[in-house]
Amino acid sequence: MRRSLLLAAHRVDSDPRLLAALEWARSRLPGDAAYGDPLSTGDDAVGRLAAQLAPLAATRPSVLREVGLTALQVWQAHAGVDEQQSDEHLAVLFTDLAGFSDWTLEVGDDVAVRALRRVGAEVEPLVRRRGRVVKRLGDGLMAVLPSAEDAVEVALAARDAVEQLEVDGHRLHLRAGVHVGRPQQLGGDYYGRDVNIAARITDIAGPGEVCVSSTTRDRLGGRFPVHARPCARTKGVPPDITPWRVDHPSRDAGDSPAVHPRDPAARGSRP
Repeated sequence: MRRSLLLAAHRVDSDPRLLAALEWARSRLPGDAAYGDPLSTGDDAVGRLAAQLAPLAATRPSVLREVGLTALQVWQAHAGVDEQQSDEHLAVLFTDLAGFSDWTLEVGDDVAVRALRRVGAEVEPLVRRRGRVVKRLGDGLMAVLPSAEDAVEVALAARDAVEQLEVDGHRLHLRAGVHVGRPQQLGGDYYGRDVNIAARITDIAGPGEVCVSSTTRDRLGGRFPVHARPCARTKGVPPDITPWRVDHPSRDAGDSPAVHPRDPAARGSRP
């Protein structure tokens, strides 16, 4: 009896007509019909479950797999994390530590990890008050915030907080880049042209600088002093996007923070 039930369940689970019907339904239900691949699943509990279900297809077709992924797909769509082009503009923020890779080679892993812990403890709470940390990127992070003003205020506050840190006699300098656009959300991550521009704007920034795109500058309404950032044309930044340095109204944006010979930033930006 038990064996008969198992064989019947196996036949149902492999029924090509049921599989075709479920695949058709998934293509018409809300959310990402390809949900379950590595690109579409985040690192939350639901994403990890979907990532475990997806490889079953490589072994054999499965009705149960399709039912499970269909339910997760619809749930994620209603939770707002399906693949979508955002109708709202978002500010994409990248940060990193200038010269950190070279400095790590000099001081070793223990000191570098201690520095990263202290930087994370300062920077991430500032980001989470206004927006969301999308992912950590070695010595930096990527975040999305609701407005250009939010992103710039967070970036400046993070820059100032890191400037106060000293690790084994070394001063750290954060740099940041902000671009406002409509990045494509897929799973828990963001992709597309606007994300690439934000990353390139960050590459332009020097130690202790916060740089924004011209699109971002136009949305700041003159609240922050801005200065053109002279630089060679950077690959990935469209010709109509001009980088600008921003700073607090009370701070001379024309002056970069002092860089001392033992500072990580003294050896240049991160490669």
